Amino acid sequence: MDLVSIHECLSNKTRLRVVHLLQQGPLCVCHLQEVLREPQVKMSRHLAYLLRRGMVLRERCGHWMIYRLPTDPPPLLASQLACLQDAAAEVADFRRDKDRLAKVLAKLSPDTPSCVGKKTTRPRRSKLSRP
Repeated sequence: MDLVSIHECLSNKTRLRVVHLLQQGPLCVCHLQEVLREPQVKMSRHLAYLLRRGMVLRERCGHWMIYRLPTDPPPLLASQLACLQDAAAEVADFRRDKDRLAKVLAKLSPDTPSCVGKKTTRPRRSKLSRP
């Protein structure tokens, strides 16, 4: 993954917002859709774009498809994600997204898989997939 690839992924506002939300922890596409108030097809398209470029990983958890950022990203990606996290506090859209995410996660039902919305130390490599 090179700097141009990373910036191509982050050059779209929706993908940038998705990555910011995934910095909070793994999420299902339905949660991203609800927080960003975007149609499922649009969310899936952007997640597929990020997945193909190695920016996100996915894992099946029951009937849910969970997306997450790499646990041990390459140094170049890690520095760009840190920059995004620092800048996000200054951008109203990101603050609103984070507030909406907190509300979505607060109303998860007891049957929601434990892998949703929880930061993990290391994803299970055998279940993660890339195209």
